[in-house]
Amino acid sequence: MNVPFYGHVRQYKKLKKQIDRNIKEVIESGNYVMGPMLTRFEKELAEYSGTKYAIGVGNGTDAIWLTLMALGIGAGDECITTTNTFFATAEAIWIAGAKAVFVDCDPDTYCIDPAKIEAAITPKTKAIIPVHLYGHCADMKAISKIAKKHKLFVIEDNAQSIDASGDGFKEGELSDAVCTSFIIQKNLGTFGDGGAIVTNNKDIDTIVRRLRNHGSPKRSCHSFGFNSRLDDIHAGILSAKLEKITAFSDARRKLAARYTKALKNTSFKLPVEKPGYRHVYHLYVIATKPELRDKCLDFLVKNGIDAKQHYPIAIHQQEGYPWGKGARIVGGVKNCEINAATCISLPMFPELTKEEVDYVIEKVVEWDNKNK
Repeated sequence: MNVPFYGHVRQYKKLKKQIDRNIKEVIESGNYVMGPMLTRFEKELAEYSGTKYAIGVGNGTDAIWLTLMALGIGAGDECITTTNTFFATAEAIWIAGAKAVFVDCDPDTYCIDPAKIEAAITPKTKAIIPVHLYGHCADMKAISKIAKKHKLFVIEDNAQSIDASGDGFKEGELSDAVCTSFIIQKNLGTFGDGGAIVTNNKDIDTIVRRLRNHGSPKRSCHSFGFNSRLDDIHAGILSAKLEKITAFSDARRKLAARYTKALKNTSFKLPVEKPGYRHVYHLYVIATKPELRDKCLDFLVKNGIDAKQHYPIAIHQQEGYPWGKGARIVGGVKNCEINAATCISLPMFPELTKEEVDYVIEKVVEWDNKNK
């Protein structure tokens, strides 16, 4: 049996009627950029998120970067985040001209450890950027408390966690803005690149709308800005999918529960869902010994299972990491490094069948029995 890692083609076939209808509407309207479909999707996304505003942009990296710019964060400033995530989180900080300050992650959820944040705060610190990794929210209550104490901005990176929630909070309730990615493999993905910012901050909304469109508040009037717009065809695809996002998440959760029940007696460390939290399993990540990780992955791939690694090289271990001027580490990042060295992502998407999940389980257990 072959088990794919991504299910976006299956999802398209399932939603083909709605998606094709929206794409046709855009094409026949002649409005492909900054048109009515984008306006509609932004309204739908804001309503879904429970925020006043939603701004579609070119991708998730731009979402963070433009939010930093809207908040006036740039050269000489520092932003605190973690290093066991996709490179773009830190990259956006560097693009804005600020310094990324890395602290360790929680050893169970792999999200930023709030207990490590205060030691990294300096007079230059302007923001905390928690990443809701793999689909589990960071502890936003603790992070918000620290931010208020030190008068810092909070920007949530929920590129992997739309529809997730915490113990008594939703994404966006305890921050200045939430930044997301709509690249195809995300829980809410379009057929290409895309991103958005949701916020209750009117200034962020006003400034980002100008920045994304060459600094233009209206036609032919420009100031300093960029070209980072969510095109209407992408907005139409996302609109068709957004109404299904809770059902998609519920499907992921059921499949994750199937994995967890069957693998709980293996030697692998399995994903954790903290009490009161809603994990949406963008990725189902198991962990093994560093010396076994690549061998296990190779075994799964050879048996037709398209397992992967997220993220096997932490940001500070990357060749392009700007030591010194562009970044620093506070207190060590041992848990981040362990996460990077031990992670294996099993296939996880709403259209995955029980038979496929059971086959993955069979092979993971087979490997474990031979290598305990």
